[in-house]
Amino acid sequence: MRTGLYLALLLITAAATGCRPSKQSRTMRLATTTSTEDSGLLAAILPHFEAETGVTVEVIAVGTGQALALGQAGDADVLLVHAPEREHEFLAAGHGTARHSVMYNDFIIVGPLNDPAGIHGTSHAADAMAAIAATGAPWASRGDDSGTHIKEQALWLASGLRPPSSENWYYSLGQGMGATLNYANETDAYTLTDRGTYLAQSERLPFLALMVGGNNISANVDPELYNPYGLIPVHPDKNDGINHRIALKFVDWLVSTETSEYIAAFGVEQFGQHLFRPQGHSQ
Repeated sequence: MRTGLYLALLLITAAATGCRPSKQSRTMRLATTTSTEDSGLLAAILPHFEAETGVTVEVIAVGTGQALALGQAGDADVLLVHAPEREHEFLAAGHGTARHSVMYNDFIIVGPLNDPAGIHGTSHAADAMAAIAATGAPWASRGDDSGTHIKEQALWLASGLRPPSSENWYYSLGQGMGATLNYANETDAYTLTDRGTYLAQSERLPFLALMVGGNNISANVDPELYNPYGLIPVHPDKNDGINHRIALKFVDWLVSTETSEYIAAFGVEQFGQHLFRPQGHSQ
């Protein structure tokens, strides 16, 4: 009875003040790159945040470009993305309040076991991609304005080539990382991927092998393959639906020592190496 009376009084008070208990106060919309979901990282760490805070996290897993667009439109509360130059442009335009460095991993090139372009063990991705283009070996591109796609385009330029578009060996898919890896596996194509997603899905990719990037992050000698992830709360002035208070709580939680330990431990037991490494500070 006392519980029922309390709830009735709460509703009367809310009606009198013009405030309603809302889902928004208990929900946070996280727009993030597909790699954080496809790697399994979010499924491993977000339940800890939800249990500690009582907040439900709604994950919107899209390419980084789409995640930034959602933030710009005010359709997300916080972004977890990996295209630093685009992130700083987002901040400069006033769409976010700060960028917090959370973690990093690296990009690698994977390809068919028979390696028709002969790139296995090449030190630098741009050299490997020039060889792939020269031989016309199939290449699967995400083609989705994601952080990985943005990095791929930069690497084509570094190789001395314009990013391909209509060549008959170049397949622009408009898909996330997991789907792109599956396509490469089924069609004997090369592709650029983050290491975390590749390792997490490697058991389902029997026809692909790691070609460029070394056996772990420490063995990757190409600085162009460094892959940092930034966390950006969307500016609350976008609209009244932005849950900025919870977004800031999430920032504090994600860069905390405890969560950094979750991130550092993720994948080590299964794969014998880090899929992500924590790196918590603001920029």
